[in-house]
Amino acid sequence: MVLFIKYLLFVLLVIFVIGAAVFSLSSRRALNPQAKGLKRSVMNVMLGAMLVTLSLISMFLFRGSTINIIVEAVFLLIGIFNIFSGLRSYSYYNRSRSQEQHQSKA
Repeated sequence: MVLFIKYLLFVLLVIFVIGAAVFSLSSRRALNPQAKGLKRSVMNVMLGAMLVTLSLISMFLFRGSTINIIVEAVFLLIGIFNIFSGLRSYSYYNRSRSQEQHQSKA
């Protein structure tokens, strides 16, 4: 069961890295500031999920020395903050985008 969890976390890590790279590239190519903000916020969520996954992998692979626990905790906290920040900015850009569309209809 632990081996399955390790492989699952590794697959998730690869998915999050690829997703963050794709959204990073697409946000740099976007011309509309609203679309750029939406894509960057999704990229931020992907990077946060990548850090959380990386800390979980570290928890499963290595024994609990003090330095490992500190690094795992830092990665976990930064990842959670990135997820929270990305979701917050996504909701901001989504609201402003819907207000912009609503004003253009009127």
